[in-house]
Amino acid sequence: MRKSRFSESQIIGIIKEHEAGAKVADLCRRHGISAPTLYNWKAKYGGLEVSEAKRLRALEEENRRLKKLLAEQVLDNAALKDLVGKNF
Repeated sequence: MRKSRFSESQIIGIIKEHEAGAKVADLCRRHGISAPTLYNWKAKYGGLEVSEAKRLRALEEENRRLKKLLAEQVLDNAALKDLVGKNF
């Protein structure tokens, strides 16, 4: 996945500007983002504080790592079952 140009704290700052009443077009022009990006960020990070966003990022990373481990275990298990099935 591509790394964002903006950190969680910057994203939350931009969202707070929008919630304070700044116009979407002005925000997008000033920060160099598109309107859909702003709305995607608002859907994901809306209502979060910086510490909560960092916790969310850490949980997403842990979830990704655990899914990878599970996939590797399932693959190993299937290979072992094939090996045992062919020997007997």
